Amino acid sequence: MTTSMTIQQAAAATGLSVHTLRYYERIGLLDPVPRLVNSHRLFRAEDLRWIGFLLKLRSTGLPVRDMLHYAELRRQGDTPESVSARKALLEQHTQSVEQTLAELQSNLAVLHKKIAMYETMQAGLPASVIPSTPTNEDASHERHQANTVRLNN
Repeated sequence: MTTSMTIQQAAAATGLSVHTLRYYERIGLLDPVPRLVNSHRLFRAEDLRWIGFLLKLRSTGLPVRDMLHYAELRRQGDTPESVSARKALLEQHTQSVEQTLAELQSNLAVLHKKIAMYETMQAGLPASVIPSTPTNEDASHERHQANTVRLNN
């Protein structure tokens, strides 16, 4: 296994662009990457692990300013203060992610009910067959159906 990579190889391995890797280094998300005599960056395995963690933080919605704060705390080493602060930051972010997941699960349940309602309608079954919690759209749809029935009679 290669112990170091060029910036192009690191970009391919992480899915980030070369520009983004340079930007992350410039703003301090990445520690200065060692360079060869010709000034080309040489990414190490530990750099790639750190980038992988940053990507997890980013994909869960942690703002860059908080990622920068975490990186600063990490540079302080494993002092009790740094470890405590990093843990607190991750705990707070975890709560936020869990809340977002709960909201998404709730929204997904509504979508599944709606799809089931439409499948029932397509099958020609009465809408009363499906237990669902009414939404504004359901109420509007029911009013529209009632008006259509009255107009057709």
